[in-house]
Amino acid sequence: MRHRNAGFKLGRNTGHRRALLRNLATSVILEDRVETTVAKAKAVRPHVEKMITLGKKGDLHARRQALSFLRTGEAVSRLFDTVAPRYGDRNGGYLRIIRTGFQQGDGADKAFIELLGAEKQLEVKRQKRADLRAKKRAELEKQLEEQKKEQEAEGGEEAA
Repeated sequence: MRHRNAGFKLGRNTGHRRALLRNLATSVILEDRVETTVAKAKAVRPHVEKMITLGKKGDLHARRQALSFLRTGEAVSRLFDTVAPRYGDRNGGYLRIIRTGFQQGDGADKAFIELLGAEKQLEVKRQKRADLRAKKRAELEKQLEEQKKEQEAEGGEEAA
């Protein structure tokens, strides 16, 4: 019986589980959206929400508490500068878990865990990626055309 046993063990020992949750929370704050298993997403949700609440406080003590959990200065500065101000008037419920299907190897439920209100930032990232892909595709097509012209020129010289 699991009476009064709260939390997720995730099949790991204490140190491994703590490191996993810290890394996942840091990734969610830095990237706005992370794909993981449903169990890990549900386990990390309270940690990320606590970090955002600390970010909303905004004082030095809260910053130090966040740094003791997140471990990277980049994540802490992003938390306090961009993520927490989004939720100034909201009391909790900063994350969304969206189920996406099943994992190929073991059939585990997969899900996206994302920050609410991050749609604009995610759309900007998608647009940048699409522009970069289009630019690379154009460069490749240009190279292929140049190679074809060179081959045609070589073929014409050999025939003559």
